[in-house]
Amino acid sequence: MSQAVEAFLDEVWDEIKSIYAREHQRGEVKNRSRLQAGMKDYLRVAWRKGKFNWAQGKIHIDIYEPFSWSDSSYQIEAGSYIVELTDEQLTEEFFPALCGRMDELFHSEEYGPQFFDYRFNIVFEFEREQSVLTLHRQLVNESKLAELRKALDQFIKSKIWSELPVLPGDHDLFFFANLLVNPDLMKQEEQEIDPLIRQLADKLRKFPKRRDEWVRQYTSAFKHWAQEHFLPQYFEPTGSYGQEWVIKAGTDLAAVDPGELDFFLYVALQVGSSDPDTRQKYLELAIQLGSDQAQAYLNTGSGKFVSTYRGERMEGKNNDVTKMIEIRILSEEEQAYDEALNYIIGLLQQGFPKGYQLKLKSSQKHFLPVKKLAKSKMHQFFANALSYPDLYPKLAEYADAVMEEFAWYEDVEPSEKSVMPGTYAVMGLGLYSESYFPLVCRYMDLVDTEHQMVQDGYAEAFIEAHGVKAEHMPVIVSILLGGNEEGRHVKNITIDRPELAEALIQALKGKKDHEIELVLCRIFGNPKKLAGAVRAAQPPLREGLEQLLAIWG
Repeated sequence: MSQAVEAFLDEVWDEIKSIYAREHQRGEVKNRSRLQAGMKDYLRVAWRKGKFNWAQGKIHIDIYEPFSWSDSSYQIEAGSYIVELTDEQLTEEFFPALCGRMDELFHSEEYGPQFFDYRFNIVFEFEREQSVLTLHRQLVNESKLAELRKALDQFIKSKIWSELPVLPGDHDLFFFANLLVNPDLMKQEEQEIDPLIRQLADKLRKFPKRRDEWVRQYTSAFKHWAQEHFLPQYFEPTGSYGQEWVIKAGTDLAAVDPGELDFFLYVALQVGSSDPDTRQKYLELAIQLGSDQAQAYLNTGSGKFVSTYRGERMEGKNNDVTKMIEIRILSEEEQAYDEALNYIIGLLQQGFPKGYQLKLKSSQKHFLPVKKLAKSKMHQFFANALSYPDLYPKLAEYADAVMEEFAWYEDVEPSEKSVMPGTYAVMGLGLYSESYFPLVCRYMDLVDTEHQMVQDGYAEAFIEAHGVKAEHMPVIVSILLGGNEEGRHVKNITIDRPELAEALIQALKGKKDHEIELVLCRIFGNPKKLAGAVRAAQPPLREGLEQLLAIWG
């Protein structure tokens, strides 16, 4: 080994060891997941040329794979030896020696068993005036990989397939999601991975925050697999942050791995549940790779449903992949909406996604008198149908078929206007007919009060439609409890008659303390205002208000 190479190697290695020593002193991560073999899996050593003279640059060292738009490298000066180094010396002497030292350190436990991951990538780059030398090597610790495989198998048995109440820890979700798309540990096949994703999602159904986090983690892992593993084989990243893809010149479509392409389609569908734009993009890229299935997905869906329907008074289309139903009203009359409702209910009964989007072509434009409801085509369709009282039973049948806790229509972008399937039909039925108050109560029991907000305005609309009556108090209380947990005051509810106070007292019996507090807060505002109402009231109303004030405390 030449003196120049040896000087360069020693300078680099001293800095690497110094960086690792500082990293090690920070201590191990608390609550480390059993699915994390180690933390460090990347090293890049680079000589970056100077701005005006290539030899007046600096040595850059990265211990984490950097983003293309960032530069967080450790930088050190180099000696005069830098100008003596040839590409041949760097390739045949420096890089093998660096990899040898790194391999020895990687397989040791100098920094503890969890410092290095089971796989480690080494990258070396050397910039000259008109060229760049790039070298790469990957190290694998087979014994650590075997331990990780064993830990994953045990995790799946004990945490995924086990019965409730056993659940994985929050810190496990990220690592489990990423191991699912790791070909060293899992076959990249839908039939291998999808049952695990569904099983965990089902177990977390009663824990919406954790279920949302699980969906976020596995869709993020899928995107990473697509953008870091699959797409770069056939496409070049372009545009801002490399988010657009252009097929490489000369790509041989016959060489595309059909198994990987199938898995990419599966990834596109899974990502689409929360990111339909990316689903669309991935399917379009798959079409460029010759996928007839991707084209079919975009055109007609999965094939599980007849994609088009033509009736006497309406036409319908559906696509379960994009979760879209299209309704075209040919004749604005009751029978057309009856036909459309039958069409949609039939799809739902066959398993069509409940959180769908609806496109509507209709000359009628009705909307419900509920503040904050999005004026979407979905809303318009159900408000139009609600203008025909004879359709109320059919609308209730639809609501029973589509209501699902922690699910969302896709008629708007995810926002404070997002609503649970069935919302527009149920709210309309509750405003227009007392016969459907039990349906409203079932809806309010199901609705996700932590994440949905629009039902806050329903109490006001309900009172406008029906007034405040003693016989309606149970449904009023149900509506108030179904509002957002912030407990916004409903201004048009007034308890000004003894029978109303007594009905409210009866409706609150058996409720939990926090539920009682929420209802009274939404009616009276706060205890001071209720106390003021007590002082101003005459018997026997005063006695009823006093009882309400007592149970509030």
